[in-house]
Amino acid sequence: MAGGPGMRLFGAEERDAVLDVLSTLELSRYRFDNADETCAQSHTYRFERNLEELLGIRHCLGMNSCTSALLTGLWATGIGPGDEVIVPGYTFVASMAAVAYTGAKPVLAEIDDSLTLDPEDVASRITPRTRAILCVHMLGMPCDMAGVMKVAVEHGLMVFEDCAQACGGMFRGRSLGSFGRFGATSLNVFKTFTAGDGGVFFTHDSDLYHSAFAIHDHGSKPGRLGVVDAESLLGLNFRMHEMTGALAGAQLAKLPSNLARLRQRKVALAEALGNLPGARLIESHDPEGECGTVLAIRFEAADHAAETAEKLGIRRLEESGKHNYRNIPQLGHLAVPRAISATRAGHHVVGVASLPHTDDILGRTLIVGIGLNDSYLGAGLTLDPDVGGNGLMSFAEGIRSAIERTS
Repeated sequence: MAGGPGMRLFGAEERDAVLDVLSTLELSRYRFDNADETCAQSHTYRFERNLEELLGIRHCLGMNSCTSALLTGLWATGIGPGDEVIVPGYTFVASMAAVAYTGAKPVLAEIDDSLTLDPEDVASRITPRTRAILCVHMLGMPCDMAGVMKVAVEHGLMVFEDCAQACGGMFRGRSLGSFGRFGATSLNVFKTFTAGDGGVFFTHDSDLYHSAFAIHDHGSKPGRLGVVDAESLLGLNFRMHEMTGALAGAQLAKLPSNLARLRQRKVALAEALGNLPGARLIESHDPEGECGTVLAIRFEAADHAAETAEKLGIRRLEESGKHNYRNIPQLGHLAVPRAISATRAGHHVVGVASLPHTDDILGRTLIVGIGLNDSYLGAGLTLDPDVGGNGLMSFAEGIRSAIERTS
């Protein structure tokens, strides 16, 4: 079954949480007939507070998707027409689209050998219009946050973090999403924990949190305690449904132990594979902090990677749909609704700059899922985290056999 590590753990806890919501018919996070100022009995409210504690981040805000969380954060930080935001060429289209929907221009940058944003290349793409860097912790692997933050400080730029594929991950003992002005994560079926769909915005900045809350809920203050004062924002509706909050809360309780299991199994699989002919395993910037959902293999030759992918029935990362900038033709002219594109007058994109290093890396890289089955991403071959020693060795031998080239 396609899905992520969280999907594999669905059980009585998730069922009981959903039944609790249905038994009360309180389908909104708000308790409109109860003047409890904190709405503390809401599943969504409790989920947000528990996630804050787990991540060590001051404010978490449940939303209807990670894309909405990104867009809300960009608006709340003032990103808009005339601005540039640097984004990796290997991400999901939502990272780029969220920037484009503010009227700003996403500027694509190279990835490094870990498949995440390359700080050195970021520095080379900064212009007087650059306002921010959007890091994306792809495949559960952390960006080089030390390098990114150094570039940001040197050039006076904001940093944002897309943690859609890496919630619960760390960099040098600190939670991903806690480095920048804001972070965002996803709760869809392929993520480290899931509610089917949904997202979360998080930040240490209380003023930014208040602005984000207003944007996500018709100008309201947190808890709907009146209308936000700052800027008298109108706001939209990106709220999290109470059923989503219930599922997310039950899944969150399982996240730490699940990530520990995934990391352990990835290490075991790497050891079982050993040295590979004409290929090597990719190491992240923080092996202990990564989520362990993917094992990536880099080949010396692109044709060898293509042959192995065909044998295994998977695809190279260059073929992974709207994760590779080359597979997103809408980027060439930033195809967004007319009302938004009109704000970009005199600042149009003509074509998409080539990213030769990213092209080379994606053309020579395959990934194997650890508890993650997502053929669109490229992880169509998946190790069951619960498989025993013999099963793991057999799985590893199948990969080795596919990699070995016949003379």
